[in-house]
Amino acid sequence: MTTSRADVLITATDLRARLDAGEDVTVLDVRWQLAAPDGRGDYENGHVPGAVYVSLDDDLTDHAVVGRGRHPLPSGRDLQEAARRWGIRSGVPVVVYDDWNRAGSARAWWVLTAAGIPGVCILDGGLAAWRDAGGDLETGSAATQPGDVVVVHYDLYAGALPTLTADEAAHADRLVDARAPERFRGEHEPVDPVAGHVPGAVNVPSTSLLGADGTFLSGAELAKALDGATGAYCGSGVTASVVVAASVAAGTPVALFPGSWSQWSAEPGRPVATGA
Repeated sequence: MTTSRADVLITATDLRARLDAGEDVTVLDVRWQLAAPDGRGDYENGHVPGAVYVSLDDDLTDHAVVGRGRHPLPSGRDLQEAARRWGIRSGVPVVVYDDWNRAGSARAWWVLTAAGIPGVCILDGGLAAWRDAGGDLETGSAATQPGDVVVVHYDLYAGALPTLTADEAAHADRLVDARAPERFRGEHEPVDPVAGHVPGAVNVPSTSLLGADGTFLSGAELAKALDGATGAYCGSGVTASVVVAASVAAGTPVALFPGSWSQWSAEPGRPVATGA
């Protein structure tokens, strides 16, 4: 599969030009942070005009699924219902954005793309880039008209983007751990009951793939950082989506281990490595 930066990223300047020209674009605000998962308040205080708020924990996760980590993927059926509620229409491009290290937007991009919805892009640089480009903000909640989008893949674990099971992750040629270095080394684990990493994995924090302004590094820089990676995981499959997005932008797509460390560390008998 041949991919490019334009398949996954859109600049704030480009998005503003499209909206100013009156083009049809569905914009989704996916504000989420590990320590503050509910971003609705921030959304209502100021968002890209017309953007619809999407809850990562409620809409891009199915907590009823057991054994798949802290953020199991939603079913395609539930996702289609939610996407229509957000106003996503067939043939209309979708732009997703966040305000924290591209985590929320990358998760939304991954989930929607894996479901078979085409034309989804991440706003490169997030909300800060929108502001820097002179974009206005509106407050409150945007009104929407029901969409008609059709999800192609109801099982996202076997959808349009490659995934790894825990056993496949254990034997991946080059598995990237997207968490912070101290979590990878097992020195600090604020969420999961076991500290450490999958044996053989290499640490490439998702934030290291972004520049100081929050935009993704150049394709050459991303390819160098990923260095032939074939799979990616993190704590629960969210920030690893940033790695997958970066790999697509660099033209070297990698597979996501959706359950990530939260699944691996909960399965009895899985080996755990610590240190660098």
